[in-house]
Amino acid sequence: MGPLKIGKHVLAWGSRTYLMGILNITEDSFSGDGLLQGSAGVNAIMEQARRFVDSGVDILDIGGESTRPGALPVDESTEKDRVIPVIRQLSSEFPGVLLSIDTYKASVAEMALQAGAHIVNDVWGLKADPGLARVTSSHGAPIILMHNRSKPARAEIQENLGGRYVGMEYQDLLQDVKSELMESVTLAKDAGIPNERIILDPGIGFGKTVDQNLELLDRLNEIRQLGYPVLLGPSRKSFIGYTLDLPTDQRVEGTAAAISVGITRGADIVRVHDVEYMARVVKMTDAIVRRT
Repeated sequence: MGPLKIGKHVLAWGSRTYLMGILNITEDSFSGDGLLQGSAGVNAIMEQARRFVDSGVDILDIGGESTRPGALPVDESTEKDRVIPVIRQLSSEFPGVLLSIDTYKASVAEMALQAGAHIVNDVWGLKADPGLARVTSSHGAPIILMHNRSKPARAEIQENLGGRYVGMEYQDLLQDVKSELMESVTLAKDAGIPNERIILDPGIGFGKTVDQNLELLDRLNEIRQLGYPVLLGPSRKSFIGYTLDLPTDQRVEGTAAAISVGITRGADIVRVHDVEYMARVVKMTDAIVRRT
């Protein structure tokens, strides 16, 4: 795989692991870090972004709709009101950091890319909004395609995705995940998004049991063998909580273990909440497995 060039930024796959920090511009994040809780607002968002940048984050991932099970869906207008001002401010204050918009809605992605976002991160792998692939392609932006068998909250998404995305029944976990990721790749390529601007995410925690998440993480190299860079996002997720019997605010060690193993299995980007700690985990793991 050749490097990914985004303006003046170059992601040289295999040279090191890139760190993506999560900015949840929501009130109800599953991990308890929603930055619109109480009177927090923009100041809290920018303060967290500064901490992440000071810790060496490569990408800031901005999302305005929670993926927490049972979370209420957010309409396009509300989502735009949440994320667009933040993206504009981040783009101005941190020009050396890549910005990713975490959305499945084409209209939100359009405004986010115009406001300064560089990457689109779609938790439904282009299968929820048919217009998202076209928007991404028209801006020449990279796309992160995630595998997802969760039950969507919005009825129109359920209709687009079909019943097979409800539940956790797999004929063959890795083969099914790979096959469905490649369906997303086909959607991307049909819209004109080139191979070198496609990143895959196996969707740890989305429509998978604890054992399935553990197996998928252990066999992440099989996703990498599809020929695309891989993003891994296990941070604070419930499979860690069930394994260690711990709440979300006590899963930093479990996340560290998952990140470290994921890097040894080929992860190129890791998406995390606890950037300050995980930056050290990434640096140490890279020092072990990416010796030149």
